Amino acid sequence: MVDTDSIIRKYYQDNEEAYAILVKHSKQVRDYALKILDTHPELGSLNREFISEAAMLHDVGIFMCDAPGIHCYGTHQYIEHGYLGAELMRKEGLPKHALVCERHTGTGISLEAIIKNNYPLPHRNMEPVSSEEKLICYADKFFSKSKPDIMFTSERIREKLKKFGEKEVAKFDEMHEMFKINI
Repeated sequence: MVDTDSIIRKYYQDNEEAYAILVKHSKQVRDYALKILDTHPELGSLNREFISEAAMLHDVGIFMCDAPGIHCYGTHQYIEHGYLGAELMRKEGLPKHALVCERHTGTGISLEAIIKNNYPLPHRNMEPVSSEEKLICYADKFFSKSKPDIMFTSERIREKLKKFGEKEVAKFDEMHEMFKINI
């Protein structure tokens, strides 16, 4: 079992504000991902412990980005937080957790989109592959670090994704079919 709080504290020891924002958001994502898991018996083969850990660590790289609205004062663009967090997780000896960090942004970022949009990202596919990666990516879309008391609706998520193109909406819709909770 990975001590996620120790890892987060290691990188956020000098920034309590960002630490609090990150942990609140990560717990929201973790709790929602686990609720989805509990609601879908067909997902019973997924690794619950890994999902819990990776959800807590998926945004660990935000402190390296320039995002003052969430108390992060790094030098990188926010879109880079995923692969930056992945590099940290690889150094921590957590290569599977690293993949979640790298592949959760938006609905995942394809190599084609990285090149086409000239994103400041390594040239490789950064779309979720495993079901665990997809579940955390999906759960993450419902919560924002800058609006921590709101859970977005799937309609609102679709609207936000439209600015990135219909492919992104279609990827979300595919995940939504797999993971939605009928209330």
